[in-house]
Amino acid sequence: MTAIPAKIDLALIGAGPHALTLITHLLQKRQTIWGKFLIFDSSGKWMSRWEHQFAALEIPHLRSPAVHHPDPNPFALRKFVESQHRSQELFSPYDLPGTQLFRDFCQDMIRVRQLHEQVIPLAVRSIEPLPHRFHPRFRLVLQDGQTIIARRVVLATGNGELQIPNWVNEIHSAYPQDRLCHSQTIDLRKLQLKGERVLIVGGGLTSGHLAVSAISRGAKVHLMLRRNLSEKLFDAEPGWLGPKYLKGFFAQSDWEQRVVMIQQARNGGSMTPAMVTQLRQQVHRSNLRIDENCQVVKAQWLGNHWHVECQDGTHTECDRIWLSTGTKFDVLGEPILKDILEVYPTTIVKGLPVLDTCLRWPGCELFIMGGLAALQVGPTARNLSGARMACEKIVPAIVKPSVALSHAIAGIQAS
Repeated sequence: MTAIPAKIDLALIGAGPHALTLITHLLQKRQTIWGKFLIFDSSGKWMSRWEHQFAALEIPHLRSPAVHHPDPNPFALRKFVESQHRSQELFSPYDLPGTQLFRDFCQDMIRVRQLHEQVIPLAVRSIEPLPHRFHPRFRLVLQDGQTIIARRVVLATGNGELQIPNWVNEIHSAYPQDRLCHSQTIDLRKLQLKGERVLIVGGGLTSGHLAVSAISRGAKVHLMLRRNLSEKLFDAEPGWLGPKYLKGFFAQSDWEQRVVMIQQARNGGSMTPAMVTQLRQQVHRSNLRIDENCQVVKAQWLGNHWHVECQDGTHTECDRIWLSTGTKFDVLGEPILKDILEVYPTTIVKGLPVLDTCLRWPGCELFIMGGLAALQVGPTARNLSGARMACEKIVPAIVKPSVALSHAIAGIQAS
């Protein structure tokens, strides 16, 4: 492990796709930043959580096309594919990269840029602001009690709170923990499901992956959606990647309205046409039942199985319940930001902080990437494309402080 210095210029919290995107973009603009940054992640490895989730849910390929990745050159992934003769690992439509291909590409980027040693295998427990008129800093408290002083910090964990339906909290009977799980805690590789009945709650692409994998392990699956099954190629329309939709989004000065626009653009969960086709085939084979516009209101564990009651009065029984109900972003639920909120209060709208146009927390040198930056990035903030868009805002503020100052002043005037 790299020795932790007393001070560092730039600290990144999280070693996922967003942090990797930022570092590669920073190094492209300013090589002299080398040696002035450290990344903190409990795993000690780049992309660890991303790799685990894709493997645990047996996701064969990404939903984003091949141009969306952490390298500053949008064609870098295609060049990698050509050099490795792996074009068969790009899936139609729009050349969606296979999971193993994307992993290998990112690891190659990390190797070429020698970024492995920059990841410290410790989580950051808290960010303590050290206000000063001329030289404000942050004290980062690490999970083992060590501390480090950082001039600037980027929060790029991608953390979202698990969304748990209300009826789960109303289950009073004790039940085995593995019989009711959120999708983020499921590892399909460890499960034998032959002859079991699995109820999956939720209508996003993750529920599709869970259904297909459970069926392949011999389970009968019941998919329950609170709305109609939504079929879309991407999380949000491609117009959100450029000025077509973003122009109107950024012109909207009412933060509440921006939240509405984000929610409408993502519109809950959706599945790709290819996944919907697979599910319909399984319905035809009697391996899958899909109930749309159906919500669970009550669940009881009866010793060896679940008895589930739905809003329309129907009942169903199953051996496992999997919640594919997604995550939500709420800055007030982030313990790591508690001290920041106290020292530098900012407006919070539906859990999202109002940042300046450089994605900086107003009043200090803390930058935010991922879902928490959605008010300034747009509906795709949590996606790979959102990471690139965030870099366009953050990188100039880090490499050119004068740009940061002018953006801060503009942001204050705008609000």
